[in-house]
Amino acid sequence: MTLLNEILTYNEQFVEEKQYEAYTTTKFPNKKMVILTCMDTRLVELLPKAMNLKNGDVKIVKNAGASVNHPFGSVMRSILVAIYELQAHEVLVIGHHDCGMTKVNSPDTIKKMRDRGVSDQTLETLNYSGINVEQWLKGFDSVEENVKNSVDMIRNHPLMDKKVPVHGLVIDPETGKLDLIKEGYNF
Repeated sequence: MTLLNEILTYNEQFVEEKQYEAYTTTKFPNKKMVILTCMDTRLVELLPKAMNLKNGDVKIVKNAGASVNHPFGSVMRSILVAIYELQAHEVLVIGHHDCGMTKVNSPDTIKKMRDRGVSDQTLETLNYSGINVEQWLKGFDSVEENVKNSVDMIRNHPLMDKKVPVHGLVIDPETGKLDLIKEGYNF
């Protein structure tokens, strides 16, 4: 059985037994906040537990590194929609120690792409089109600096409501301990 078939088989039973009823909530976050965090597997259950969050409490946006890399990319759009359409009143950017993005080496990643069949022509076309693939794939050296940069990009975005606090934190993926990097109430 493939992983997808395993998921679909389980899901059929989940729906038949109405197990979804335990998770019923609205689209509006109870705690009126949106969190940008990393897609790291260690945070899936740890982060909400470490913050005393339950289903329906917050909007969560995830990507590699908890990074806002482009002011008009999908991460920033999601944060703005959460604020203007879904009643989020605060933003938390939560990075984590031992983040895989601190180890990403663009040339190595591009080599892996080539090894899996991405052609040099495709990479050259992207570069010619103004997309510097090496820069686009680049990781970061410091999770704290990355959190600060993402907080600043959100806070200073031209479409951002300046009254919305934007906080920056780093979580320990082993213990769940949160360290405050930037507090957004007195900005």
